[in-house]
Amino acid sequence: MNRASSFKRGALALAALAASGLLATAPGDSQTHSSIHPYLEIQQVLTADFNGGDVLTYTGVGGGIDATIQSRRVTATISYDYQRRIAWNRDIKDHDVHTGLAAAHIELVPGTLSFDAGAIATRGQSDISAPVAALRTSTDAHLANVYSAYAGPTFNSHVGPVKVGAAYRLGYVYVDDNDVTGGTLPAGATRVERYKGSLVQNATVSAGMAPGVLPFGWTVGAGYVREDQQRFKSKFEGKYVRGDVVVPLGPTFAVTGGIGYEKDNSSQQDILRDAAGLPVVGPNGQVYADPTKPRLLTYDESGLIWDAGVIWRPNPRTELQARFGHRYGGTTYTGSLQHRINDSYVITAAVFDDVSSFGRLMIADLSGVPSTFQVPRTGLGGIGGLGGCVFGDKGKGQCFDDALQSVANFNFRNRGATLRFTGDRGVWNFGLGATYANRRYYAPPGADFLLYGVTDQSFTVDGRIGRRLTRRSGIDFDAFAGWYDSGRPGIGSGNSEGVTASYYRTVFGDRVQANIQAGVYSSHGSDYDRTYGTILFGLRYGF
Repeated sequence: MNRASSFKRGALALAALAASGLLATAPGDSQTHSSIHPYLEIQQVLTADFNGGDVLTYTGVGGGIDATIQSRRVTATISYDYQRRIAWNRDIKDHDVHTGLAAAHIELVPGTLSFDAGAIATRGQSDISAPVAALRTSTDAHLANVYSAYAGPTFNSHVGPVKVGAAYRLGYVYVDDNDVTGGTLPAGATRVERYKGSLVQNATVSAGMAPGVLPFGWTVGAGYVREDQQRFKSKFEGKYVRGDVVVPLGPTFAVTGGIGYEKDNSSQQDILRDAAGLPVVGPNGQVYADPTKPRLLTYDESGLIWDAGVIWRPNPRTELQARFGHRYGGTTYTGSLQHRINDSYVITAAVFDDVSSFGRLMIADLSGVPSTFQVPRTGLGGIGGLGGCVFGDKGKGQCFDDALQSVANFNFRNRGATLRFTGDRGVWNFGLGATYANRRYYAPPGADFLLYGVTDQSFTVDGRIGRRLTRRSGIDFDAFAGWYDSGRPGIGSGNSEGVTASYYRTVFGDRVQANIQAGVYSSHGSDYDRTYGTILFGLRYGF
């Protein structure tokens, strides 16, 4: 990755993050509470391979911003960190790293029209068969830099007793999987259909009534989603219309059901082949598109969809929903649980089943980030960086593990479950998230496409706990573990795990913050075994 293109992509990421912040300065607000802290930072990082490998050292120079804005009409949180890493070893190139997350919610017309926006700059695994530990500081060739942003309005109103609503979201995802070791993979390694970027559009409309006027509630809705990928000019288009009813059987229990029609399809360009009919393969294992050939249909499903289930609300702090039905050509099971133990501790869980892609899943996860998420006191520029889960107040949060487990180019049937447990009380705060994801890929038939007929799966756990020691100092602990199965013949499963400890202290009137972080990480696969430790010393000057 050349320096000019890196700065260009970083500028795009920063622009998206800043856009969310500019939206948060909409006029008409009183009693605005804001906290905006730009900073400059210098770091010294040392990484030692415990398996007899090299000791890598680099100096990080950069800066960023941490900001929160809260008012009657606007809530927004922004955290962005940029580093220019100057390597002390010839095996590693100097490179730029952007890490950031932004989320904003604006009530343009309170109770009727709102606007949401968000952006993220992070890193993920380009191949699930090669899990990477410590995504922020690793120099592994299987890393991918991921940049994404979305924005859109939501409308809610009433026409008599009927509630009407509509929403539109426009999102963009860009992936840079050029590694910092020279742009080529280790001998014998291959990439799984390099990803470039995609544009995602999603629109929904609905109308309905809650139980009361009638002995049951009802909703009629429709939706449309389209994704245009740069790689192979892949296209996905889905649309549905459906009606749902909710029938209360008591003060805490109801049955629900819905029926409708859905049509989904996706297609892509064929791959370029030589005179012998074999794929033309590039130096990094990538294949190329051939626009002169007919497009390949990768997924086509249409017909009746339905589901039925129950809703249980035994008290105002607990809600459980469970459904089963028929969709995507097979049986589906979905559900959700939220239980607020008290004002400080919340448990949430969900079972999901849908047809998605890396791009659509990334936008969906990003749109679920709370506009008041917690930013680590040591910032996003440390060893841990932006982890698999983001936690907010009142039990809110979002995990990105289901999207970032693998940056693949194809659509897939996405099934799994998530669990989150969050809390904060006094000087303590913590968050725990777990995700299981199972992907069955819809690739064109034939051995030329590595993911044809493949089902991969992963199970990940992310946790963090922090304690404020004094007004100026505190400690944080972050840990993660992941198990991955690529589902590809001849390639075994892998796992990665790690733990990071951080201590921070501000001095000189809170202008300067000193950080010390240390972590141990490991990743294992069928043909590799790597364990290493990293230590970071950093100084940050805030304005």
